[in-house]
Amino acid sequence: MDSGSNGEEPTSWEELYNINLIPSELFLKFRKEIEGIRVGVNLEFYNAPINEFQGKIVLKPLSPERRWKFIYEPIHQDVRILSKKIPVTKFLNLQVWFDPFPHLENFSVSGGDGISRIQNKTSLGLFPGMDLRFGWRADYVLPEITGALGADEPLFNMNSGRLQASLDRVEAILTHPS
Repeated sequence: MDSGSNGEEPTSWEELYNINLIPSELFLKFRKEIEGIRVGVNLEFYNAPINEFQGKIVLKPLSPERRWKFIYEPIHQDVRILSKKIPVTKFLNLQVWFDPFPHLENFSVSGGDGISRIQNKTSLGLFPGMDLRFGWRADYVLPEITGALGADEPLFNMNSGRLQASLDRVEAILTHPS
């Protein structure tokens, strides 16, 4: 989403708008409900740039007031307990997690760069016990029109905005009936 090497507007539509439909994450999830707890086994395949496989065992209460989720990753021998997602705004949720064996690489810091992001998951139930979920995102900069009279700015200036959208994740979820 750079504006070019010299700060000028890109010259082609391909530079302004980019939509990628090749997912970088493929998940196969198996779920079974046992006495009020959902037991899940997740097989996660990550495409470029890392080309990695990961397995997870997930335990989560089925009650509507559930407050936690337990995740164990046997390959990395990582254990996490996550809180329920707490809505902060319509589009922002807060989730707290506890890792009894913390690793420094779990931390990340990001700053604002003028780019807005929408992320969403869309589910499609194919038949009972089989769902597909698509995780997608769109990074965008809205078009902007500026101008001024009697100033050092141009009379009319237009930034046409940018859009980068991608299908990041495809999940196949198989749920065994109780």
